[in-house]
Amino acid sequence: MIKIAVDFDGTIVEHCYPGIGKVKLFAFETLKELQKKGFIIILWTVRTGKELEEAVEFCRNNGVEFYAVNKNYPEEVVNESVPRKIDADVFIDDRNLGGFPGWSEVWQILFPELKMVELESKAVKKMQKQNSINRFFGKK
Repeated sequence: MIKIAVDFDGTIVEHCYPGIGKVKLFAFETLKELQKKGFIIILWTVRTGKELEEAVEFCRNNGVEFYAVNKNYPEEVVNESVPRKIDADVFIDDRNLGGFPGWSEVWQILFPELKMVELESKAVKKMQKQNSINRFFGKK
């Protein structure tokens, strides 16, 4: 199984720390598809305490449950004897050399043989559904 460590601020959402920024295009669609394909997703962020809990809950509300949060595995007890470095095969972070390429590019790097058409289609359907709900309730 391939482990992917994913940052939150600047990667899943735009920078707005300590608040939660706007969701990056295709962030949750990509993360959910990676999980469906059997990848282990670890949230790897500098957030702690209340801000970390809010980020985890935000992701949960958007359909993403992480295998672990700032740990290698859920049961790991983090203390000074445990290195802070996560044991992952891939790191997705806006602080990469060259910056964050975007979720579409991340998908293409991981799956060069697959196209974004499926994810894009799901995202469009989700937006259309939300727009229909908003119109029904008189929201713009």
